[in-house]
Amino acid sequence: MKNINFELVSPEEKLFSEPVGLAVIPGEEGEMGVAAGHASLVVALKPGVVSLHKEMGEAPYQRIFIAGGFADVTSQNCVVLAEQAVNVNELNQVAIEQELKDLREDLGLAKDHIEKTRVEKRILLTQAKLRAVTGKTVI
Repeated sequence: MKNINFELVSPEEKLFSEPVGLAVIPGEEGEMGVAAGHASLVVALKPGVVSLHKEMGEAPYQRIFIAGGFADVTSQNCVVLAEQAVNVNELNQVAIEQELKDLREDLGLAKDHIEKTRVEKRILLTQAKLRAVTGKTVI
């Protein structure tokens, strides 16, 4: 089977660049699989996990958490431009749970709508990180 060239770029650096059999990316409308021969499109990405597979049907060999961004897909390439990216194995569940607890306290102390909205956005991102680590939905 033919592979698709996959690149993951954050504002700081190119984090990943190699051919893969399948990339599963967290689109705003839901997860989508990208393989060689895919129709060309640009898609907005939500916070979640990019799973890279050497072959279709195999377990992912690389899982990377992204904080959102865009993907530019063609029949031969998939380039993910991520706002922030980190290998799921580098995420610390205990630290993320503490951050979520602190953010929920901050939400209760928010003085105005703007601050409340900013904290709510950070809570959603932190919940997505925790979901990436545990595989479970976080409320």
